[in-house]
Amino acid sequence: MKLYASGEDYLEAVLVLQRKQGMVRSVDLARHMGFSKPSISHAVGVLKNGGFLTVDDDGFLHLTVIGREIAEKIYERHLFFMEQLIAAGVDPKTAEADACRIEHIISDESFDRLKEADAQNQE
Repeated sequence: MKLYASGEDYLEAVLVLQRKQGMVRSVDLARHMGFSKPSISHAVGVLKNGGFLTVDDDGFLHLTVIGREIAEKIYERHLFFMEQLIAAGVDPKTAEADACRIEHIISDESFDRLKEADAQNQE
């Protein structure tokens, strides 16, 4: 199943919420993302059918192995670009929005080279 940017955003949000509060339900995701409960319900169903997350009997969302891998990859990119943009003088709110777009379109190769270059500059 092809996962689009919106699906990656949902997985990233589940990861962030899990790290922040432990267990996550759809209502938490709706509140965090600012989307309606029906929209979240639809997205959760699609991600569940795609094998990216599961929902237990108590309604808690759990990332699968592949779902977690994708979420962590996207979140790492998000943090990296947000940090870089803020360091370059971009307003944090703009940096947040731009990082959210960049994280989805950059290739693995380009991101890896940028990380390596940044690490070398830190030395």
